[in-house]
Amino acid sequence: MDRVTSMRVFVHAATEGSLSAAARHMGMSPAMATKHVNALEARLGVKLLHRTTRQLSLTEAGNHYLEACLRILPDIDEAEAAVASQRVKATGRLRMNVPLSFGRCFVAPLMPLFCQRHPEVTVELGLSDAELDLIAGGWDLALRIGRLADSPLQARRLGDSPMRVCASPDYLDRRGVPRRIAELSQHNCLSYTLSSMQGKHWAFGAGGEHRVPVSGNLLANNGDALLEAAVRGQGIIYQPNFIVGEAVARGELVVLELDRPPMDLGGIHVLYPPDRRPPAKVRVMIDYLAESFAARAVE
Repeated sequence: MDRVTSMRVFVHAATEGSLSAAARHMGMSPAMATKHVNALEARLGVKLLHRTTRQLSLTEAGNHYLEACLRILPDIDEAEAAVASQRVKATGRLRMNVPLSFGRCFVAPLMPLFCQRHPEVTVELGLSDAELDLIAGGWDLALRIGRLADSPLQARRLGDSPMRVCASPDYLDRRGVPRRIAELSQHNCLSYTLSSMQGKHWAFGAGGEHRVPVSGNLLANNGDALLEAAVRGQGIIYQPNFIVGEAVARGELVVLELDRPPMDLGGIHVLYPPDRRPPAKVRVMIDYLAESFAARAVE
């Protein structure tokens, strides 16, 4: 038997003086109400109620237990109401993990308006390029860029993230402009260590079916570090447009037109734990991100 329900039946029986009255109040049969009280007494190993065909009264143990129930049940009701309210009203701390560069450039600037719209939500933004365990880390949401691995997490696609192969005008003047992906092996290619499509090989084609060996004198686990090196003429980088876009627009980097298209990175997704009814704070953040990315057409 459910212990809390049994406690409620006992309280109503004790205060109303009848198991039948308690049953009516709880919307159950008198026989079921009796089972709940019997279950409590069996669990506790004491008699809580003296019952006759005409009268119901509390034992000494029953009096003590009634006092305890009257203290405990309101706390349970308050806790349940607080949790239930979070399903319909956006409140509390929202922990969101996002990639470092993308979070700095595109997510952090969105937070002031979100917090203005939802003043009872406190956002904890975790900026990291490491693939953290969402559930084990206690994160409510995570943004991931790339192809998603199979997992129990729920996902919503927010947009595309096209890749670009770029170098500075100074580098290209010194080393020449590659026209084919095979020529990249003759250049200083700066790679991102957290990507499976980079390292000793760079992958091209929508599905990464064309691979070319590359090498370079800088590897980093952060796209901004590679961007800075490329802008200063150190080598060629193969990064998402959200990393290189502004530098390209300023003329600091040139997008290389090669004989094979960049690999399809897989898009931008928001991930969240598998819950058919996620808290309101999670729902409003997901909707806000989708709305913001659609309006801005993030690439």
